[in-house]
Amino acid sequence: MDEVESSYWIMCDKKILLKLKGKFYRVAIRPAMLYGSECWPMMKAQASWVEVAEMRMLRWTCEKTLADKIPTGVFRDELEVGFIINKLRKGRLRWFGHVRRRDQTTPLRRAESIEVDGI
Repeated sequence: MDEVESSYWIMCDKKILLKLKGKFYRVAIRPAMLYGSECWPMMKAQASWVEVAEMRMLRWTCEKTLADKIPTGVFRDELEVGFIINKLRKGRLRWFGHVRRRDQTTPLRRAESIEVDGI
C-alpha cells in the first residue's frame, strides 16, 4: 500500500477519532497543499480557492456535506484545525524575512531597488 492510499484510509476510517484525523491533516495534508506557497502571487480569489479546498477536505474528513448546513467553525473545532490562510500568511512572512536578511549585493535584493521609467 503506497502513502497516498494509506492516508486515504486514515481519513476515511470511521474508527479513527476526529482529533487524530485533524492531527494527520495538519501534519501531512496541509503541508502538501501549501507546498511552495511562500512565493505564490496570492490574490483574494486564489486565497478563497485555498479556503474552499480546505473546507471541502475538512467536511469530507468529518463525513459531512455542504447540504448538512453545518457551520465551518464546527469542523475546525472538531478537528482542532486553524485557518489555512493564517498558515499561508505565516509561511510567506517567514520567506520574506529570509529575503530581507540577504546581502544587498545579491540579484534578488538589487531587483528591489530598480526604478522603471514611464510608469
